[in-house]
Order: sequence, then structure tokens, then C-alpha cells
Amino acid sequence: MSALDWYLQINLKARHLRLLVTIDTYRNLTQVADVTHVTVPAVSKSLAELERGIGLTLFSRTAQGLVPTQYGDCLIRHARSMLTILHQARDELKALSSGTEGKVRIGMLPASASVLLPQALSLLKQRSPGTNAVVVEGTTSSLLPELWQGHLDLVVGRLPPPDTLGSFEEKELLEEPVTLVTGRHHPLARRKTLAWSDLRPFPWILPPPGSILRDPLERVLEAHEVPLTNNYIETLSVHVARAQLQISDFIAVMSGTPAHDAAQPLHILSLSLPRLLRPAGVLWNRNRGLTPSAQLMVSCLEEAAQRLLTEIGMTSRPVSSVSRAARAASSADGR
Repeated sequence: MSALDWYLQINLKARHLRLLVTIDTYRNLTQVADVTHVTVPAVSKSLAELERGIGLTLFSRTAQGLVPTQYGDCLIRHARSMLTILHQARDELKALSSGTEGKVRIGMLPASASVLLPQALSLLKQRSPGTNAVVVEGTTSSLLPELWQGHLDLVVGRLPPPDTLGSFEEKELLEEPVTLVTGRHHPLARRKTLAWSDLRPFPWILPPPGSILRDPLERVLEAHEVPLTNNYIETLSVHVARAQLQISDFIAVMSGTPAHDAAQPLHILSLSLPRLLRPAGVLWNRNRGLTPSAQLMVSCLEEAAQRLLTEIGMTSRPVSSVSRAARAASSADGR
């Protein structure tokens, strides 16, 4: 066993991991000493011992503070992951000791999970009241790095293109058509027949640039010679889009379940769109696996998807689970 192997396997402690992450966060020994409630010499001594034990320089001392070397970057990245795993183990142990079942951390893509996820959460609470959920809204670009680093257990919503999945595993849940919608009062809602050219005078509610729907939508509209005017609103919020459609003559694009919501009915325009997006589904990091709470949540998502298909009379493709081989860890980390 080399000195490096011995140190990492025998002598590396959780306090070393916390020290690395704290130094990387503040890059200043005085600030690190303040937040860790020790003296500056004590911080400096601990870092020197760690570097000596590993046999590598982890930080460069510069006029701007401590800057991680390539070895430091590597170890800090793994330190963050290991601390996340330790925190999750702590949470699970606390839950078991207190009689609760645990916690599941979910990232939600709002434009495609605003109906599916609440129904699945309701099922979760019916089956296991002691299993708690933390839900964070975001975009694919913000949630996938969190999923990779272990800060999230699952990401629910429209599945991203396969070439962005890296080492994530996916399960398709709901094949939803994408439709053009307006408010019930909209002038086009009263038309028995409709042509693409009829859309030209009206403003749009659009997904923001960089979202997975924006580019394919623009290509379809361009093919039908429907220009996007300067009169538009950009949002991923289904709630904002719904409210605006109810009080204005905007046109929006929505997936099947939000468009069929009986609580706030919308009018679906009779213009057929091609399949612009992949199905709604759930993603997780195949290298970490699923906790019992996350497994239960996936089961609830599957049941909720089947209920939605029945309620709105949609046809479904077979639910499938697809593993995507990791091209490299850095690709999933947004690098």
C-alpha cells in the first residue's frame, strides 16, 4: 500500500473533508478560522498535515488567497460528494431512530411536472406519511449538476435529450402531446377551422431561450411562416402562463396535462404539432442508486402518471427504464 493509499483509506477524516470545502469556499485562512471557531495557526497546521499526509500540494498561496491546485480541485470535488453522502446517512439514521421513514429530495422542471408531481406527492403521503419531501424548481441546466453531486435524489419533468444524460438513469412516465393553447375567450377559440396564418397577429408566451422546447417550437413556427413578433412573454411557469392566457389574447404552448386542467380550462387550438419533446419522466444518478424513500417516490410517480393518462384519455407508450452509459463524470457535472 502506497503512502497515498494508506492516508486516504486509514487516516483521512470527516474533519479533513470539511476543512477542504471550507478553505475552497472562503480562500482565506482568517475567514476559515472565524467560521470554524479555531485559530489561524490551527487551520494552517491542519492543512499542512493534510498535504504532508497525501504528499501533494492542494492549495497555492497567492496574493489573492488560497487557490486550489489540480490536486486540490480533485480532492475538493470528492470531499463535497462524500460530505453529502454523510449528511444523507445522518438524515436517514435520524429518521429511522425517530420512527419516520426518511426524506426524498426532488428537482422539478415546472413546465412539465406541475401536474404530475403534486399527484405523486399526494400518493406518497397516503402511503407513507412519515416520508418527507423537499421540492426545488429549476431548469435542466441547474438541476442536473445538483443531481450528479447528490444534492437531489430525483429530477422530475420532461426528459432531456439523450446526449445530455451522462451517467443518469431515466424512467419514462408520461408521453404527453405538446399543444397550442389560448384562453377560452380568445378570438381563435371561436373559429371552427384554423390555419397557421391565423396565428400571426397574436402575441406569444414562450419558453425562455435555452429551454428544451424553445428551439423546436421556433423551427415549427418558421416552417409554417409564423414569425415570432417582439410582443411576447418568456416564462417556464405554468401558473404565470395560465393567468396571462385567462386575461389576454396570448398564445402559449403546453404539454397535455396542464392544458387539460379542469380547474382552469384552456382552449386547445386545432393545429397539429409534431413530437417536439421527449416524454415526461424521472431521472436519478445511476452511480448512487436510490434510497428506499426515492424508490417509493418513483413508484408513486408511475401510479400518478397512469392515473393522469386515464383521466384525460391520453394514449401512453409502455413505461420503460433506460440506462445511459456514462461518457465521463465531467459531462454530467456541467463541465
